Amino acid sequence: MDANERTPVVIVDGVHVKYQVFASGKAVGASKLGRTTRGVRTVHALKGVSFVAYENESIGVIGANGSGKSTLMRAMVGLTPPAEGAVFASSRPNLLGVGAALLPDLSGDRNIVLGGLALGFERSEIESLRDDIVAFAELEEFIDLPMRTYSSGMQARLKFAIAAAKQHEILIVDEALSVGDKRFRARSEGRIREIRDNAGTVFLVSHSMTSIRDTCDRVIWLHKGELVMDGPTAEVVTAYEASR
Repeated sequence: MDANERTPVVIVDGVHVKYQVFASGKAVGASKLGRTTRGVRTVHALKGVSFVAYENESIGVIGANGSGKSTLMRAMVGLTPPAEGAVFASSRPNLLGVGAALLPDLSGDRNIVLGGLALGFERSEIESLRDDIVAFAELEEFIDLPMRTYSSGMQARLKFAIAAAKQHEILIVDEALSVGDKRFRARSEGRIREIRDNAGTVFLVSHSMTSIRDTCDRVIWLHKGELVMDGPTAEVVTAYEASR
């Protein structure tokens, strides 16, 4: 399909993100003198990133640690305001990350209710989806236990199952497929493809090139806050792997 015939859902236009952080440590070249440096330092996390995402795309976001991947996703959902540039979206993107908040002292079952309400479900919808969420997370025997008794993998499976129960217009999955066994990753990737095929747009942030290849039709490669390459998955992943 020609780009002019596709529906844009996210426009990232020249986005810069800068953080003010407190720095404390030995000054470079001054170790022999024993001097230390302290003060506020500016970190330029994103440097003029621009792209357009369209309906029905699944877009991988790759790059080394510190390249700006998570910062870009946080800017897209409005958690991190750009210093320059802007993000436009047809609807509010939903961010699914391994660090998504669930309450440790409540049972998995109660967290399904709270997570569903946070996603905009009615109580009746949550009740009708509950069994599917529990089965997807493979937690039938543990769903009445407090979340603090769950392993990190069990928690991540439940977070993904809650978020994936909803058909999202724009879904951002940040490293959530990096946990769990091979079977669960395959089912998660299948659910992402379903969301995309039902007119959703999915961004997958991952260090797993296998997940990126299996799930995404387009990839954005970031390096030190700059957009290095944006194109078909095979081309970008091949170039990325060759650079490492």
